[in-house]
Amino acid sequence: MPKKSNHIANSLQYDLFAKEMSEKVSLFDMIDPCINEIEVIAKFNGDIMKIARELDAEAEVIYENYAIITIDKSKLGRLNSYTEIEHLELPKNLYVKGPHNLTSSCITSVQRSTGFNLSGKDVIVAIIDSGIDYMHPDFQNNDGTSRILFIWDQTLTGTPPSGFYSGAEYNNEQINNAIESPNPYQVVPSMDTNGHGTAVAGIAAGNGRSSDGVNLGVAPQADIIAVKVGYKGYESFARSTELMRALKYVIDQAKKFLKPICINMSFGMNNGSHKGDSLFETFISEISAEWKTSIAVPTGNEGAAGHHYSGKIDTNQVKEIEFFTAPGIDSYYLSLWKNFADSFDVELIFADGSSTGVIGIENQTKTVRRPNAVVNVFYGQPTHYSGAQEIFVVVNSINAPLKAGITKLRLISQTIVDGHFDIWLPTLEEVTDQTFFTEPSIYNTLTIPSTAAKVIRVAGYNDRVGNIAVFSGRGGLMSDQIIPDLAAPAVDILTTKTGGGYDTFTGTSVAAPFVTGSAALMMEWGIVNNNDPFLYGERVRAFLRLGATRRTDVIYPNSSFGYGTLCLENTMNYLVEYRLGADYFWLQI
Repeated sequence: MPKKSNHIANSLQYDLFAKEMSEKVSLFDMIDPCINEIEVIAKFNGDIMKIARELDAEAEVIYENYAIITIDKSKLGRLNSYTEIEHLELPKNLYVKGPHNLTSSCITSVQRSTGFNLSGKDVIVAIIDSGIDYMHPDFQNNDGTSRILFIWDQTLTGTPPSGFYSGAEYNNEQINNAIESPNPYQVVPSMDTNGHGTAVAGIAAGNGRSSDGVNLGVAPQADIIAVKVGYKGYESFARSTELMRALKYVIDQAKKFLKPICINMSFGMNNGSHKGDSLFETFISEISAEWKTSIAVPTGNEGAAGHHYSGKIDTNQVKEIEFFTAPGIDSYYLSLWKNFADSFDVELIFADGSSTGVIGIENQTKTVRRPNAVVNVFYGQPTHYSGAQEIFVVVNSINAPLKAGITKLRLISQTIVDGHFDIWLPTLEEVTDQTFFTEPSIYNTLTIPSTAAKVIRVAGYNDRVGNIAVFSGRGGLMSDQIIPDLAAPAVDILTTKTGGGYDTFTGTSVAAPFVTGSAALMMEWGIVNNNDPFLYGERVRAFLRLGATRRTDVIYPNSSFGYGTLCLENTMNYLVEYRLGADYFWLQI
């Protein structure tokens, strides 16, 4: 069995890794402490299946050298000892971002027969979300048959898709049988109890049958694939690994149908560096180059949440950072990112005055128990993906909700070279708007995975007044920091609701499907109609940026709007202009 050298395998580094990973696993024990197996994201080379067999684990290769490994928690250290393992990352929980716009986004003119006459025909729109109400008429053809090619419900037990080990997959024929049945949910039991996925799908691809075409989506003739993400009976949770599986699944299906695909993922989290350097984010960037694919992700609703703190500390300084914790919450975390060359200790002082004591780098991992809480502090190390260091603090209640009030994080510095640091609290969906820093920053509030390198990052704005939505996640202020690509309508958007009919929704998660549907129309014009066979991926993102509407009194790109607001007609006109002025070989065909 090929392994790293014995002096490493038996060293403190090995022991610390095993300890750190096993203690981090406690985060998932909040969901079900009886589960001994856990998933881990692996970047690997060589024969990962052989390693899985040797460790009695389960490996799913989801893209080239990325795999999701399900393994007994006690064997994580052994897994890391293999030379074939380049990097391991525990999955993190993600949350759905939230529970006349076609005209303002210049989409209606592109749909009209007197315009570009585009509808998304022969393009697949994939909705990775909370599910879809397949009984809603807006996802059915005029004859009542379903426009949905597949539903993969990861939360159900049934027949999973080929190559996957869990969930239940339902094809178009099964969905049609359910629609015709007097008891449809006995045939296809997948339901969107949250309603979010149904709303997103209606914006991107609803055909307006319930309203005689009045409430039309962006790509009303596109085919639909829906993945309801979650795991093993837990609809309230979605981990990064579920989204990774979903991405591979929908892209594989698009390849089988030989159709371009636009993917909408309205999920987000704050647990990470926000620099696109986690395995989760690099996987998304790499798989986005697979097939004829475009991926749209909202920037999240953290702009005004008060969940980001940005600061600077000097040598031999003590800095206190205050934040409120909401009543009724059972857990929260602090994800602090700093320059690895800087050295400082941390201390948490709770609302009741109790303290964790000063915890330094010499501890690496530290567990502190209080009468009603357990505090875990992890000092991370740089990886070959990132030279930054994370100090991760997670607080879990024991018997009752955590005491609400002001909590203080004390940073006690020693030697400081750079001094800049950033801290993120969990998202609104995790800790509500009553948990916040007293002096927050609205910048660098894009949620992960909108920070991945090659996705289309969609901010939200109020198209009635032209202002960025106060909740919309902002990028950074420096030229090398991540910013949105463009903004789309996000306030009081009328769209499909679970159970039939329509309702209004607000949030960046309903901004993203405007861009997803727009990408579908672009790809219909380019790929399906053979005007631009390579119109996908970064090319779609570049033309959306180019065609965005920009005000003369604003400097672009900026942290709020990116390159401007969505204007699909402008983008299409630029595509025509570049096509007519180009000397591309496909134009001669």
